[in-house]
Amino acid sequence: MVLEGNPEVGSPRTSDLQHPENQGSCVLSSPSEDTQPGQEPIKYGELIVLGYNGCLASGDKGRRRSRLALSRRPHANGVKPDVMHHISTPLVSKALSNRGQHSISYTLSRSHSVIVEYTHDSDTDMFQIGRSTENMIDFVVTDTSPGGGAAEGPSAQSTISRYACRILCDRRPPYTTRIYAAGFDASSNIFLGVSEPPGQGPALHLRVENESNVLQDGSLIDLCGATLLWRTPAGLLRAPTLKQLEAQRQEANAARPQCPVGLSTLAFPSPARGRTAPDKQQPWVYVRCGHVHGYHGWGCRRERGRQERECPLCRLVGPYVPLWLGQEAGLCLDPGPPSHAFAPCGHVCSEKTARYWAQTPLPHGTHAFHAACPFCGAWLTGEHGCVRLIFQGPLD
Repeated sequence: MVLEGNPEVGSPRTSDLQHPENQGSCVLSSPSEDTQPGQEPIKYGELIVLGYNGCLASGDKGRRRSRLALSRRPHANGVKPDVMHHISTPLVSKALSNRGQHSISYTLSRSHSVIVEYTHDSDTDMFQIGRSTENMIDFVVTDTSPGGGAAEGPSAQSTISRYACRILCDRRPPYTTRIYAAGFDASSNIFLGVSEPPGQGPALHLRVENESNVLQDGSLIDLCGATLLWRTPAGLLRAPTLKQLEAQRQEANAARPQCPVGLSTLAFPSPARGRTAPDKQQPWVYVRCGHVHGYHGWGCRRERGRQERECPLCRLVGPYVPLWLGQEAGLCLDPGPPSHAFAPCGHVCSEKTARYWAQTPLPHGTHAFHAACPFCGAWLTGEHGCVRLIFQGPLD
């Protein structure tokens, strides 16, 4: 479930996430008993859903959002293993009838089940993630379709579990955070059938040696339909702020890049405009060579069964797409200039950020991995998965 990430991956500073400009973040709790009046609650970290570029297509609302901060709760709600029962399967339903008792049931065979009762743990906070909108789920996550956005429509079959996983955070320094498969349902129960990995006792054995369920900065969480990125407070200090990304956009536009053919001035649109239809100043790129132009309608070629374009400068044929700035600061490694674009989607970021994600395979299905654009989820193509942008400056 967890892929250990690169510790160099950064995220927005904690202080910046408290500003009104960062409405994508949300604190799950009010100040705890250890927090003085006027102080912000201690933050354990943040979860970012890959593929949304800062906000859900329908807008971030309540527990359904593209990014969520986990902070220390007013009162601990964690649980820990207590009593284990070995029973026959017909007695399972009777043993799990107490809704006030958290429990996990392991079905080992048709005639043998193990029930582990859990008790309150005053030293941890628990957060649950899943597709269900019931109250016990803190972060509601839906399937992300390649190319960006949620899979919508009545025919879309979700592959994310209603109670996908749970995260336990130590309430005391160093605030160690651990992830566990499956979450407790409305009856405070977890059922693991015979198809689950066999485990004797309260913990399932890890399937990969030398792996740990402790989340580190940059860890990836595969929910079989969506991928989450974990950010620690230390990691939040190493990446750009939204103000820095905006300053880079304005600086790039101040250079007055021009279309080398139409000689029109190009400009990256404001993040406030969102990803709507490209305007007349929108920069476009030939993703095979990186030459940046304004939009034009010539050079169309039918290659490999799809419509592609021929760059008028170097004659390379390939996709021709509008450029969009990556706006989720938590996915950026540094505040470098917007010099590279992912292929074939055209999302723009710094060179360090582009090369990192182009070399990071993300879960695809249940048995495969494929590099993808972190801003929209599109599978990357080409030799490197990204391209250096070649701008032409003004002629005057």
